[in-house]
Amino acid sequence: MIFLTFGTGMGAGLILNGQLYTGTNDLGGEVGHMRMAEEGPVGFGKAGSFEGFCSGGGIAKLAGILVSKRLQAGRRVDFCPSEDLIGNITAKTVFEAAIAGDPVASEIVGISTSYLGKGLAILIDILNPECIVIGSIYTRNEELLKPYIEKILEIKAIPAAHRVCEIRPALLGDQIGDYAALCVAMQ
Repeated sequence: MIFLTFGTGMGAGLILNGQLYTGTNDLGGEVGHMRMAEEGPVGFGKAGSFEGFCSGGGIAKLAGILVSKRLQAGRRVDFCPSEDLIGNITAKTVFEAAIAGDPVASEIVGISTSYLGKGLAILIDILNPECIVIGSIYTRNEELLKPYIEKILEIKAIPAAHRVCEIRPALLGDQIGDYAALCVAMQ
């Protein structure tokens, strides 16, 4: 199985053959560094990375880029009416506006979700997991994200691997960091 953080950043915990996979020097699971596009928001120092498109900070940066372009073109953005407010945009702001029907926010969520789906397809194709659990942003917005992700996986993932992989939200809520720390301490 794979656990994806999808919060402040994008990292993974890989449980392969019943064991936590840490890699040769404890860097196993750094999926946020996968380059998804030549250009895009920067995540952990890499433009166009999985983390750049699929993390709270990345979504805020993507929103800042798109909102700035629209405002400079004289177009209205309801959830951010002025360039002075771009620094206040968060992933939460974007998702709340998208849920309320804002077209710009919906476009931003659509872009992020398309990269999330593509990243999931890569992981499914390479690791053939039984389950991928996604935390934070996905957990809070599953109803909005899941239909888009499933459409992308139907197109991008190996069908036989996709059929056996369940995509689920994390159930530990905001205490997940506490549980993770305890697990590492027990390791």
